[in-house]
Amino acid sequence: MAGIDPSDLLHRVIRPTLSTLGLDGPDADALLLATAAQESGCGDRLAQLAGPALGLWQMEPATHGDIIGNFLGTRPTLARAVAALALPAMTRVEQLAGNLYYACAMARLVYRRAPAPLPPWNDADAQARYWKDHYNTPRGAGTVEQFLASRRTIAGALA
Repeated sequence: MAGIDPSDLLHRVIRPTLSTLGLDGPDADALLLATAAQESGCGDRLAQLAGPALGLWQMEPATHGDIIGNFLGTRPTLARAVAALALPAMTRVEQLAGNLYYACAMARLVYRRAPAPLPPWNDADAQARYWKDHYNTPRGAGTVEQFLASRRTIAGALA
């Protein structure tokens, strides 16, 4: 992996962002870091090779729009916290590739709107299944086995 050092990503982006949103904790930390490892190699690529997804967490513009319109629309306090992370000089979708704090917040919201609670940080199998069910989705190309392999690459940052 040649992307961002996982420990730096965890301590300098994920934890401060999730704390700002009030959606922090070790379970969320581990899931967001492993998701970044799986989706982009922690930043090896900022745009999907054959699709519309952007950023470390490879979020599609349609998913972003759904979160803004259908999830944050009924949660004004959370919507303000996310908006405070956005830069005024670019569109929100552009920020998925260029604003790590904003992209992290949006990735966390994918998991926040899932009906099931986050699995424990130290249960890699459960986190892999949760990612597959709620982030990649059952129709997505990623597999639980790929997520587990990606999670192993960042295991030192979670210790």
